[in-house]
Amino acid sequence: MIRLFVGIPIPADIRLRLSMMSAGLPGTRWVNEENYHLTLRFIGEVDEGLADDIDATLGQIDHAAFELSLEGVGYFGKPNAARAVWAGVAKSENLLHLHAKIETALQRMGQPAEERKYTPHVTLARMRGTPKAKLDEYIAGHMGFAAGPIAVRSFTLFSSFLSSSGAIYTPEANYTLG
Repeated sequence: MIRLFVGIPIPADIRLRLSMMSAGLPGTRWVNEENYHLTLRFIGEVDEGLADDIDATLGQIDHAAFELSLEGVGYFGKPNAARAVWAGVAKSENLLHLHAKIETALQRMGQPAEERKYTPHVTLARMRGTPKAKLDEYIAGHMGFAAGPIAVRSFTLFSSFLSSSGAIYTPEANYTLG
């Protein structure tokens, strides 16, 4: 079995800027800089044969290259029980269109539909027990964050291995955008 997701890698200069925000929140596990990405679709655990089929399906997606920008920060979860803090993505119809094409292609091959509404973001940290006052302070202090534009010329199928020191993401296939 292999754990898969589809994403857009973040360029090194933007990763550096994001990593500079990796402090000031107790109860957080910061994402390693090399793991920053924008998730297009989490797939989950699949067998190797299905992984090959997913690769072939994603390889048939036709979409133009585009640019996007990161802006602002936010979190998932309730204010008193936030689960993750993230950098947001400026509104991008191209990104939403690419996401929809990937979602449709995966559903056509039998993958279950994503239940949650798609919220484009780059996860900065996972949280547990972070005091609400500290979270509010962090969000207020980074709300003006902006980075980009990022040239999106491809997207990637990643595998994810969960180790005791954190997740290890490995690019399995790359798909060029026209």
